[in-house]
Amino acid sequence: MRLILLSIGRSRAGPERDLVERYIGRAAAAGRSIGFSSVELREFDESRAQRPQDRKIEEAKTLRAALGAGATFIACDETGKNLSSNDFAAQLGNIRDAGIATLGLVIGGPDGLDPAFRAEARLAIAFGAMTWPHQLARVLAAEQIYRAMTILTGHPYHRI
Repeated sequence: MRLILLSIGRSRAGPERDLVERYIGRAAAAGRSIGFSSVELREFDESRAQRPQDRKIEEAKTLRAALGAGATFIACDETGKNLSSNDFAAQLGNIRDAGIATLGLVIGGPDGLDPAFRAEARLAIAFGAMTWPHQLARVLAAEQIYRAMTILTGHPYHRI
């Protein structure tokens, strides 16, 4: 299964971007042995539409196109479920085992995700009740993807 972290907004060079790249690289290496053919990051420009709802609709079109036909996705949304790392890993494993070719983990723009697009998600998750800057949300998502790979492989990175 191909796993893509999709994000509206481009990260700037710096420690946050370095961390995301490091975790995505580690996840890709760890995931190959357990059926994840690739783990990658794709970033897209924010919409320039004037109204927030129009921006969200345009960004949803971009994300849908990037996911491609037959893909499913998990939405990162402040109103989503708070999962443990083990539960998140189990979700990834279940989706992989269901034969899904592509799974996206989607982070919307500053205005959030279009409600209709979010409703299409297989699952919506939150990184706690706090609001995180998009740069840090990417780091959190990338780290949890890597952690999920280590949980699924039985690697000792994740300790309870």
